[in-house]
Amino acid sequence: MIYEVREYVAVPGRLPAIIKLFREVTLPLFDRHGMKVVSVGRTSFGDNSFNELVYVLQFSDLAELDAKWTAFLGDDDWADALSTYEADGPLHQSIRRRLVDPSPFSDA
Repeated sequence: MIYEVREYVAVPGRLPAIIKLFREVTLPLFDRHGMKVVSVGRTSFGDNSFNELVYVLQFSDLAELDAKWTAFLGDDDWADALSTYEADGPLHQSIRRRLVDPSPFSDA
């Protein structure tokens, strides 16, 4: 297994819109595309406190990650929703993405 961690720093005042998009559109589309959400939350301590959405997805390997993200990003429902939510300007000022490989610490 690998885990993808994504951190979205909101444009000031836009975190509520990011959260709404994530709850109403992104999560159902992740489900549609078989993307497993391990954790989702808002940063409440440290850099970008109260202005950042962080979530973790689980994949079996890089091939699965690539295939599922390609399908998700190519979904017309995603493109339409993002366009609608960003009609008044961008939602985020930065996105940080990284992969975590727990294999050195697992018994499997």
